[in-house]
Amino acid sequence: MRLTRRSLSSLALLAALVLAGAPQRARAEDDPAVAAVTKLYGKVEEALKSGSSDLKSRIDVIGPTFKDVFDTGAMVPVAVGPKWKTFKPEQQSAVTDTFTTYFTTLYANRLSQAAGGKFDIKPGTDTRGGNKIVHTKITTKDGDDTDVDYVVNASNKIQDVLLNGNVSEVASMRAGFNDPVKKGGADALVKYLNERTEGMLAAKPKP
Repeated sequence: MRLTRRSLSSLALLAALVLAGAPQRARAEDDPAVAAVTKLYGKVEEALKSGSSDLKSRIDVIGPTFKDVFDTGAMVPVAVGPKWKTFKPEQQSAVTDTFTTYFTTLYANRLSQAAGGKFDIKPGTDTRGGNKIVHTKITTKDGDDTDVDYVVNASNKIQDVLLNGNVSEVASMRAGFNDPVKKGGADALVKYLNERTEGMLAAKPKP
């Protein structure tokens, strides 16, 4: 094929677009917000592939990573609501510790439903305020897709999970926390979280 001035210009434009796109892809791969979710999914897949059928074994696998990538200290005040400010510092610390254990147990418990599925991180992120939104898709072994987005804060830690783009995991917890907080404040909430955690650990796995 004869290269005319016009075709050379077109090739130059194409090359420029390719080169312009490459750094963007590299930045997406190196984005700390994406890295946090990648680390999370890597550990989740490890737990599923290990064949751990009991809840405690799954917690042992994912627990350290969950504490590393999730900012439970930022999640708890949102989940508790306005009453959080009435808690004493030592009560806030106790609630946060108990919530972290509950949250990890809750997600480890849900993993039994994800066995055989796929976890895909979509390219690019969105900025919302001072946070980044990392978009992902979870596909079950039966082929059902669910969009799951992660809100990653300036510290590059996950502080919320959005189901189908708008249903906040943390905000939805508030409905369950309201009753114990109204009845007995921080102490009642700690008891509530401990009971829920113990209930999940005591439940027999489905055959």
